[in-house]
Amino acid sequence: MGSSIPAIEHPAHRHVFLGATHARNERRTWAVIVLCTAMMAAEIGGGLAFGSVALIADGLHMSTHAGALLLAALAYTYARRHAEEPRFTFGTGKLGDLAGYTSAIVLALIALLIGWTALGRLAAPVAIDYPQAIAIAAAGLLVNVASAWLLGDHDHDNDHGHHHHAHDIHGHGADHHPHHDAHAHRDHNLRAAFTHVLADAAVSVLVIGGLALAWGFGWRWMDPVAGLIGAVVIASWSYRLLRDTAAILLDMNPDAATTAAIRSTVEAAGDRLADLHLWRLGPGHFGAIVAVVTREPRDAAFYRARLAAVPALSHLTVEVERAA
Repeated sequence: MGSSIPAIEHPAHRHVFLGATHARNERRTWAVIVLCTAMMAAEIGGGLAFGSVALIADGLHMSTHAGALLLAALAYTYARRHAEEPRFTFGTGKLGDLAGYTSAIVLALIALLIGWTALGRLAAPVAIDYPQAIAIAAAGLLVNVASAWLLGDHDHDNDHGHHHHAHDIHGHGADHHPHHDAHAHRDHNLRAAFTHVLADAAVSVLVIGGLALAWGFGWRWMDPVAGLIGAVVIASWSYRLLRDTAAILLDMNPDAATTAAIRSTVEAAGDRLADLHLWRLGPGHFGAIVAVVTREPRDAAFYRARLAAVPALSHLTVEVERAA
């Protein structure tokens, strides 16, 4: 009779890399969608009725932002519902970054639309009913302030999730306690939603200022000029959001300090770090592949234990090679 080899069972580990404020951010985004949808109708209608290009631009801006906010809300919902699906190798934590990247493209298109419309009105000014236009713009600003308050603190989220585990080269894992990074990694989905609302607020302020100057001094050109300034501001925000989210989607090194911490931790034990890959898995979660060359009889568990002190390192793969 042949001898049987007992099966070795390894503890199951999850690949859920969502921030702890994920559900809260999802609820707040849906609430802002309701506010923006109601206000966008009032602004577009008021702009058409009173002849203000800046007010129409603000309404169109808000309408596209409502769509972008819907994208953000759907991304939150989808990421939460499918976080446990094995077809997502590293979970759904990057879905928010994909939504943020898409929102940044929408912001860039909005900037182009506002700029083009404003240039057209500079060439062919129209009569404006200033009191009504200013009143609607002020109401839009109030909605934007309320929306910004709902979506606030997105850059100060100290959550890095509740999941931290490591793997050696054979895929065997060991769970560790979560670590918290003082420099919290941004939820770019919420950041994109917040940027859309902030852009609306900025345009609203410019609308009010441009209309007030045009009304008080007869400078009708101030209304489209306010639109041009808003277009430039929105374009700059779009660029920064595109740059940051694209870096994550392309798996660029997300944090030089974490890279240095991993290297110093490995080399402090007298070993050589032969290879290192660090990437972001989701808000507050890093993944790393570490290849170590050592002359000592050390295994992957030794380095997992040492690297457990590195903040936000949620998924670790260690490969150990004995030096010749």
